[in-house]
Amino acid sequence: MGSNLPCMYTPPRLQLFYLCTRTNHVVALDAADAESPLKPAELQVLRAQYEKEGDYVGIQTKFNYAWGLIKSNARTDQQEGVRLLSEIFRASPERRRECLYYLALGNYKLGNYGEARRYNDLLLEKEPANLQAASLGSLIDDKVSKEGLMGIAIVGGLALAAGLVGGIVFKGAAKRR
Repeated sequence: MGSNLPCMYTPPRLQLFYLCTRTNHVVALDAADAESPLKPAELQVLRAQYEKEGDYVGIQTKFNYAWGLIKSNARTDQQEGVRLLSEIFRASPERRRECLYYLALGNYKLGNYGEARRYNDLLLEKEPANLQAASLGSLIDDKVSKEGLMGIAIVGGLALAAGLVGGIVFKGAAKRR
């Protein structure tokens, strides 16, 4: 089976993350930290270990790789990270709590705010004092509000445009009579 370490030469940021998960004290990166992707070489280390383990990839290796993918700026990487975390979530009940925050964060970054809120709320049910989850919940709510207001503005703009066009057409028809 796969090793618990991401690889023999783990970048320092990943070593700290590993130590935290090993002691069952998950120190989640906050949403702002998720905006700073790993260096390409760091992500490559995680990818190489994941690929090296092949069909027998360890859960920790898969988790670390998914974490790196979620931090990426590339949408396809983020989608793959969410997919891998979803696999862990379904297959490993003992790792579900760890996956919840990153599933919420990954879905948030992808713009899947309903899914992000669902995972984040599940985590907050289990850990009401989790500050990272509370912070992410606020970010999700803010984004939904902004997009809701944007949607209202767009619909309002379309209604105004339709009203103007309708008024012009009606006025033109009235002149012809």
